[in-house]
Formats: sequence, structure tokens, C-alpha cells
Amino acid sequence: MKIGPAATASGVSARMIRHYEKMGLVPAPPRRDSGYRDYSEADVHRLRFIANARDLGFPIEEIRTLLGLWSDAGRSSADVKALATARAGALGRKALALEEMRRVLLDLAARCHGDDRPDCPILDTLERQP
Repeated sequence: MKIGPAATASGVSARMIRHYEKMGLVPAPPRRDSGYRDYSEADVHRLRFIANARDLGFPIEEIRTLLGLWSDAGRSSADVKALATARAGALGRKALALEEMRRVLLDLAARCHGDDRPDCPILDTLERQP
């Protein structure tokens, strides 16, 4: 199938498919006589795998590792679990940092009069931050 139908079937944009090909996450498919890429169902399945991993917050290098484990029938599930656990920990730390940022913004907004006066604790705080 051409890149458009492959994009639709996988949920990955044609631009991202080309990007993943350049990065080596997806092997370059054969070309038709017309020059169009010719994707297989296996390619679409791989693209879905990548999209699902991205949705779970895995960075490209970890997706590369996951793809290697996925294609290795002799893999250890402990390796996959370790990657997932580490990613969950990183996401937890990021969630805490985001929640702290949210708390600060809400506090600043609560201290701002939000009227026609020019004084603003939000801008004052941003000016002071290193």
C-alpha cells in the first residue's frame, strides 16, 4: 500500500512515517515502478507499535530498544519490564514537577488582582526567577 493508506491504517502521519524511516525505526519499504513506497501489513503493524510506544512516553532510543526486544523471540520479559518500569518512574517525576508548576501558577494567579491596575505578582515573580 502507498504511504497515505499506510498512514491511515497505522494512525501515523505520512510525515512521521518518513521521519521514522530516516531514523531507521522503520525499514525503507520497496518502491513500486511508479516510485511510490509500497508498505506491507507488517510495516503498518510496526508503525502502530511505534505510535503506541510514543503515546506511553517512550523516547526514540527506548523505542529502538523495544523494537529490538519485540523482534527477538528469545528476549527476556525482564528486559521489557525494566524499560517500562524506568519509563513509569520518569513519568512520575515529570508529573510531580508539572503539579508543582501548576500549584505555583495557581498561587500566583490567586494573588493577582486581574483588574486594570498595572501591578502584577505574576510578572514580578517571573522577573525574579533565575
